[in-house]
Amino acid sequence: MATERQGLWDFALRLYGAPGVGEACLVLQDESGVDVPVLLFAAWLSKYSVALTEAELVRIDQIVADWRNEVVKPLRAVRRRLKSGPYPAPAEATETLRNGVKSVELSSEKIELAVLQAEGEALLAAGTSPVYGADNLELVLRHFRRADPDATAAEALATVGKALAAL
Repeated sequence: MATERQGLWDFALRLYGAPGVGEACLVLQDESGVDVPVLLFAAWLSKYSVALTEAELVRIDQIVADWRNEVVKPLRAVRRRLKSGPYPAPAEATETLRNGVKSVELSSEKIELAVLQAEGEALLAAGTSPVYGADNLELVLRHFRRADPDATAAEALATVGKALAAL
């Protein structure tokens, strides 16, 4: 009996919620410019033994780049800014606003993941040979970082890879 494939959103929540993964993803995002939804997408493909090629990653990243740059990143910037200002932030009233922005930011990432899942379904249908889970993750890191990972990035990526292997 074939098991039903887990959707990307549910998979992303599960992996991101694994011990240390959320923090590792934020390190990769903040220090290497990694788009976390793309990283989680690459992990999802790995889970189902599909290796991303560099050309596929570039093509798929181009599909979501405008959304990320024009919607997700500005929402993230507003949410983060409200932690410390501008006046009257931070305050109870602005914390309510910040939480609302956080919810909208999460919704925007969910939309990005839905677009990524649609692209991934075609790759999953085509199938490829089994892949070690970290290969896709390393490809994503190198794509966004545009350089070899430093020790911090390598450690964060290892944390994600270890959690992926345990799923």
